[in-house]
Amino acid sequence: MYFRMEVASVDFKDVMLVKALLTARDILLEELYKLSRAIDQAVDLTDFISNMDDTNLFGSVLKKNLGAADEVSGRGKPRNGLERANGSLDFRSEELLRRLSRGDLLNSFHSVGDQVSYLWTTFLHFHRANERKILEFLRDAWAKDRRAEWSIWMVHSKVEMPHHYLNSGGDESSHNGSHKRVSSLWKLTDDPAQTAATRAELHRRSIAQMNINNRSIQDMQIFGNPSHIPIVIVERVMNARRRSSSQNSYLRHLDVIDSMGPLTGPSSAAANKKSGSGSLQNGRVLRIVVFVHGFQGHHLDLRLVRNQWLLIDPKTEFLMSEANEDKTSDDFREMGLRLAQEVVSFVKKKMDKFSRSGRLGDIKLSFVGHSIGNVILRTALAESIMEPFLRYLYTYVSISGPHLGYLYSSNSLFNSGLWLLKKFKGTQCIHQLTFTDDPDLQNTFFYKLCKQKTLENFKHIILLSSPQDGYVPYHSARIETCQAASWDFSKKGKLFLEMLNDCLDQIRAPSSEQRVFIRCDVNFDTSSYGKNLNSFIGRAAHIEFLESDIFARFLMWSFPELFR
Repeated sequence: MYFRMEVASVDFKDVMLVKALLTARDILLEELYKLSRAIDQAVDLTDFISNMDDTNLFGSVLKKNLGAADEVSGRGKPRNGLERANGSLDFRSEELLRRLSRGDLLNSFHSVGDQVSYLWTTFLHFHRANERKILEFLRDAWAKDRRAEWSIWMVHSKVEMPHHYLNSGGDESSHNGSHKRVSSLWKLTDDPAQTAATRAELHRRSIAQMNINNRSIQDMQIFGNPSHIPIVIVERVMNARRRSSSQNSYLRHLDVIDSMGPLTGPSSAAANKKSGSGSLQNGRVLRIVVFVHGFQGHHLDLRLVRNQWLLIDPKTEFLMSEANEDKTSDDFREMGLRLAQEVVSFVKKKMDKFSRSGRLGDIKLSFVGHSIGNVILRTALAESIMEPFLRYLYTYVSISGPHLGYLYSSNSLFNSGLWLLKKFKGTQCIHQLTFTDDPDLQNTFFYKLCKQKTLENFKHIILLSSPQDGYVPYHSARIETCQAASWDFSKKGKLFLEMLNDCLDQIRAPSSEQRVFIRCDVNFDTSSYGKNLNSFIGRAAHIEFLESDIFARFLMWSFPELFR
């Protein structure tokens, strides 16, 4: 009777409070040990562990109650629900705690509370003494968790450059008639953009069937509706060897690494060697990223991508280019020169600042361009004033950039808009984009730009495209051939393939080095666009790159080595 009255007198809330304190104590102790092992710094809890005896903590009353219960059960051992698999008592068991008297429960509350307080104080001292190491560990752990969770929206694949012949425009007679161009391996019905869109849609449907685990502390907005998150198809190729002079008509086989393999290693060492940074490694590294907007754009258009980069590397210096704001209708050569002057001035200013505050080590100069901003920045890199800085080029991110112009564009509505701009606005850059700036294609701006070595000095090249983007030809953003060019045996088709070869030759690294080359297809959820002119002409996806940063989160946190 006494035992039953004591149990009844214990309040349920008091039991749950003691249980919560016991759980908190065990979790805090486990996390403290986990942190100490992760950063390789020991924490001394020997005295605490030796005094942390839960059997003594709950006192003789617990033993008396258990003994009474055993006599009632007639088994001489704790009843079901009080014993763990290893035979020890589970002191967090609600049934066990209910057997305590109110006074013993209060004493247990104070004792466990003191233990939690002691552990928390110990953790705070440990954190202050090892703040940098702990933050680095927690940051890496967070990034690892995000990569694992976000990977469901990313499709990784290994790709090879096409092995078929690409005419480079050389002397056909020198090959004894062997210059008959072999058509692409595609079928006439194949459409790469449509194939990519279909692949992404199938993946999106499979995601709708998944149960997403979102127990971690994170931005829950990303899991608001999984079907609205962009699908990113990543195609990665590394260590592409440059063509020799005797092989200038062929695309060589590319060494393709596993899509989940590391991106660090020999490539970093080779890059440092080439840039001459090996002798400057004791100094501070100056990291600069230049963002270049597109046609009629604003210097803050790429601010969302910048913000994600800033989270990856807070010490990076950013230049949001304003040199061509309100001037994007000019000749690309004029815009390129203005950008080059702006970049050189900015870099020199930051170099002087770093030199005054300490020894300047290596410089990593990266570029991010949107739309024709990619053409402007490539033109800037060809300027003579940029030559001293080319050896510092690091990462290049092209967001829907028309690298091969609009020689083959299948969007009739957009082409009509371009024609109107040329006819009534006299926009010079549009003439250059569409190869109407000179009657001879070999004298056009784009043909000559592809001859310039504007890509070969970057250590990492990332081309972002979207099959839903009707403003920039899919093949032009990806720097690859297209059906129309493959079946065009005229001079136009021949010169296009020559331009393509010239661009790919720049991307291929010398045999002694490695270069990360990634193509990313970003497939947005078009159901949210509705039926309007923007979605009809393909502008919605082109602008979505500026209004959404989720694709940037996926890319940057999946490959952080490329952005640090």
